[in-house]
Amino acid sequence: MSKGYKVKDINLAENGKNMIEWAEDHMPVLMEIKKEFEEKKPLKGITVGFALHVTKETAVLVKTLIAGGAKVAIAGCNPLSTHDDVAAALASEGVNVYAWRGLSTEEYYECIGNVLDHKPDITVDDGCDLVTVIHKERPELIQKIKGGCEETTTGIIRLNAMEKDKALKYPMLAVNNAMTKHFFDNRYGTGQSTIDGILRATSVLIAGKNVVVCGYGWCGRGIATRANGMGANVIVTEVDVIKSLEAVMDGYRVMKMDEAAKIGDIFITATGNLNVIQKEHIANMKDGAILSNSGHFNCEIDVKAIESLSKSKKEIRDNTVKYTLKNGRKIYLLAEGRLVNLAAAEGHPSEVMDMSFANQALAVKYIAEHKLDVKVHDMPMEIDKRVAILKLKTLNIEIDKLTDEQIKYLNSWEEGT
Repeated sequence: MSKGYKVKDINLAENGKNMIEWAEDHMPVLMEIKKEFEEKKPLKGITVGFALHVTKETAVLVKTLIAGGAKVAIAGCNPLSTHDDVAAALASEGVNVYAWRGLSTEEYYECIGNVLDHKPDITVDDGCDLVTVIHKERPELIQKIKGGCEETTTGIIRLNAMEKDKALKYPMLAVNNAMTKHFFDNRYGTGQSTIDGILRATSVLIAGKNVVVCGYGWCGRGIATRANGMGANVIVTEVDVIKSLEAVMDGYRVMKMDEAAKIGDIFITATGNLNVIQKEHIANMKDGAILSNSGHFNCEIDVKAIESLSKSKKEIRDNTVKYTLKNGRKIYLLAEGRLVNLAAAEGHPSEVMDMSFANQALAVKYIAEHKLDVKVHDMPMEIDKRVAILKLKTLNIEIDKLTDEQIKYLNSWEEGT
C-alpha cells in the first residue's frame, strides 16, 4: 500500500493554500455542493482514485469529495501540468498526492500506480490513463470498482474505442459530454487559457498575426474566438466537412494544413489526434513560427520531426524552445508540445472549472448511489440542469418560467395558424 505523498517540495504548501483559497472564492457552485456533502456524507466509505491536473481548482474538487466522506488518492495526468505548490498544500493536509511538475514517463506511471495501490472504488480521470492502466496492468482491481468519470474529449475517444472493442470492464460516466462542461469549459476555458499560455511563454503580439487553429471542435471554436477577438487573422484546418463549413460561416479562412503551414505565424493544435503538424509542414513554415498544442497529449505536433529538421535548439524563455532548422529558419516550440494552457499558464479560470468540477463531484455521488451497466454513459440530464441552475443562482440571474398555457401549447398538436 502506497501511503502519504510524493511531491516536489512540501515547503511550498503555504503558497498552495493561498491559491486554493483563491479558487474557492471563485467556485461558488462547487462550494455549495461541498456544504451539502459535509452535511449528508454521501461518499462515506468510498475511496476515489484521481488522475487529474493538480491545480488549485482540482484541489477544491478533492476537498469537496473528502468533505463528503471519501478517501482520496491523486496523481497528475500530464507530466508538466502539476502545480507544485498546490500538490504540497494537499499533502500538508493529509491527502495522498503523488505528483510534481517535470515527471519522467517512468515516474508518471509510478505515480498512477501509487494511486491504484489505494484500491479505489471510483476513478476520476482526465485522458483515460488511469482507466487504461487498470485494464492493462491491474485488472484485479476491477471487481471492486463501481465506476469512473472521464473529464476530457481525448479520454472519451479512448473510452468509446474500449467499449467498441469490448475491452471496457467497468461503467464510465462521460462527464466531458455534459453541456455545462464541454459547452463552457472546452469553449470559454480552453479559449482563454490557451491564449494565456501562449502569451506567458512568448509575450508576442497576437493582433495582425496569422493564427492557425487545427481542429474546430468546442476547444478549437473557443481558441479561434479569443484569437480573433485579439485581432488575429484566424485560419482553421479541419478534416470534418460540417465543422469546416461552420468555421467558414463564423468568418474564418479554412484551408489544408499544407497551405496554412506556409503562412501561419502561430499554430495551435486542438484535435485529440496525432501528428496534426507533420514533418513536411514544419519544413515549409515561415521564419519565427510559433508552435503550441492545447490537446491533452503531446502527440499532435511531431516533435521528433522538429528535432530531425534542426541543427540546434535552445531554451530561450521559460516554456519556449528555439529550434534553428537546417534550412536556416527558426521556429519556437512551446511547453514541449504539451498542453500549453496548463504547462505554461494556470489552466482554465476557476469560474469555468466551477461547473466542470461540480459535474465531477455530482457524478462521483451518482456512481456511488447507482449500479450502472458496463458502458460509457452520458451524464444524467438532471445533474447537468442542476449545475446550470446553481451557476445562474450564484450569478444572481433569474430567468422566466413557462406558464401553464405555454406548457399546454407546447405539448399539443391541435392548434395551428
